[in-house]
Amino acid sequence: MNQQDLSQTQFFKVEAEPETGVKKVLSVVYEALTEKGYNPVNQIVGYIMSGDPTYITSHKGARSLIMKVERDELVEEMLAAYIKNNKWS
Repeated sequence: MNQQDLSQTQFFKVEAEPETGVKKVLSVVYEALTEKGYNPVNQIVGYIMSGDPTYITSHKGARSLIMKVERDELVEEMLAAYIKNNKWS
């Protein structure tokens, strides 16, 4: 096993998700939570932090849909959108 050179930065490349992927899941979940009267930001954060799917309503199949996506992919998508919307990139 080779010892890594810790003076070098490693690169992590994330493949772009198709439009029907994570963005669509977040859109459906956000809409379902809003329709049921929940604060979608709080509920999605609760789910991401805990992994407990009961933070997400089953309305419109949102709970089963969000469980098909890895939580780190949700964070990645939201951070990418935040960076893009704030013109940081």
